Amino acid sequence: MLVFRRWIQIAATLLSNAFLLFPLTRNLYQGRLKSICVPGLNCYSCPAATGACPLGAMQSLFANIRPSIQAGRIHIGLYVIGFLGLIGTLIGRMPCGWLCPFGFFQELVFKIPSRKYEIPRILTAGKYVFLGLFVIILPLFVVDEFGYGQTWFCKYVCAAGTLEAGIPMSGLQPQLRHLWGWLFFNKVLILLILLVLMVFIRRPFCRMICPLGAIYSLFNRLSIFKMVYHPDKCVHCQQCYKNCPMGVRFYEGANQPDCIRCLKCMQESCKYGAISFEIAGIQLEMPRHKEEHPKVMSDI
Repeated sequence: MLVFRRWIQIAATLLSNAFLLFPLTRNLYQGRLKSICVPGLNCYSCPAATGACPLGAMQSLFANIRPSIQAGRIHIGLYVIGFLGLIGTLIGRMPCGWLCPFGFFQELVFKIPSRKYEIPRILTAGKYVFLGLFVIILPLFVVDEFGYGQTWFCKYVCAAGTLEAGIPMSGLQPQLRHLWGWLFFNKVLILLILLVLMVFIRRPFCRMICPLGAIYSLFNRLSIFKMVYHPDKCVHCQQCYKNCPMGVRFYEGANQPDCIRCLKCMQESCKYGAISFEIAGIQLEMPRHKEEHPKVMSDI
């Protein structure tokens, strides 16, 4: 399963960034595909990007909502909310574990040998703060004289945008370097801090900052695809937690907000069949009885 998921992550990254002519054009892809959102976090301004980032599109919706209402075009922007709602309703936060290029990147960096640390759980609430403040409130209410807001998260916070767009475009178009200021260096600093954290902490951006992950997480307990926990088969060995890329303790309950449905816990960690999944209430993957419960556990 790990190998299969890796290939899916690689394919999703390549499909999201399939414009391979950017070294020649030295510019962004502007074709029709750019109007379609990809499921994961992938910067619109990346020179190789062939699709739009749903998070950037959502910010643009709120930033332009007042002029759009006046022009009678608000229904166009609702496509973004519908897109995220549809994915969330079907599979919850699964795109984070299978289709997000920046999530894939964090998992690779975490493989660098080092001492690993866990973060306080309260910090995982940060992604909801960024969602509410930088994606909704600021773009909606801090507007210019014409009623237009800004894409605050993309402009001031997003490390994926800095890595995929800000730095590469500065290399492709040297004239952009004259525009470097505190904003650019502030985002580079955020990226550098996160790169260091990625070595020691599992997916720090996903767990503490990413508003897209926050949106998908709201659907985890409601989605058609659900993880299932079988407490009668669990021996609390904590292997699911130790191997989870998001630090989820599955034995504390299925479908937690940080669960990205990568299935590592089911396929690679749990030896006693305590974890499975279901689709629309139908269990398609039966619990696996790889090993019997140790006798010592039955005596506890």
